Amino acid sequence: MPDLTALRDIAREMRRHILRMIAEAGSGHPGGSLSAVELLTALYWHELKHDPRNPKDPDRDRFILSKGHGVPALYTALAMSGYFDVAELPSLRKLDSPLQGHPDVRKMPLLEASTGSLGQGLSIGVGMALGLRLDANPARVYVMLGDGECDEGQVWEAAMFAGAHGLSNLCAVVDANGAQLDGWIDDILPLEPFADKWRANKWNVVEIDGHSFPTIFDAFDAARNRQDAPTAIVARTIKGKGVSFMEADGPKYHGIAPTADELSRALAELDAEG
Repeated sequence: MPDLTALRDIAREMRRHILRMIAEAGSGHPGGSLSAVELLTALYWHELKHDPRNPKDPDRDRFILSKGHGVPALYTALAMSGYFDVAELPSLRKLDSPLQGHPDVRKMPLLEASTGSLGQGLSIGVGMALGLRLDANPARVYVMLGDGECDEGQVWEAAMFAGAHGLSNLCAVVDANGAQLDGWIDDILPLEPFADKWRANKWNVVEIDGHSFPTIFDAFDAARNRQDAPTAIVARTIKGKGVSFMEADGPKYHGIAPTADELSRALAELDAEG
């Protein structure tokens, strides 16, 4: 088991960077970035086979952030794990910066795909997983989706194909924080029985607390050990995790940058944690 204290420290520092960079930009998506922090920490510091010195190694595991608006969390994970200098993070959303508001592989070639049009990332991942299998490459493909994104029909077309072809080298990680741009998912287009929908498409499903590192590690182990089906990890998370006033009003902070006062309050809360 990895050092949980070290991972929690990384997660806390990621949250500080996310809040500062979005506040500096004056726009962005703090809620869904903060909810994905433990999942991305577990991926980049434990699960993924990757090398920041060789980002296009053909044997690397692939990661696609389908919920592209959560990219401040991905940029922070990449910077803190050595892909580029953390000093570049405040350039988020600035003109000519490689850190665009959604992942843009033209500006940052180390990314696996440009995303942001919701629902498309899983289809890209399906194609990558099928290609790797045809090439007898043991690398794996991980795709992070939002639960609100799963209202998109293309998600289920991709899920049906992956299940039918038993793409066991594919893992969908759903950051299920229960909220989207316009409100709570249950009030807009309820997804339940969510896990059963994946199962109906022949996926292995693991439901977890998406902020608990031990359960996240167990879920990744279960996905890796499953040889006959893709795996969907339905990770129950809290939008705005780590900042009390963002947690209390998740939909509000889907796409609103913190004010200077809110940033100070948020950082003080994180500092008080450790």
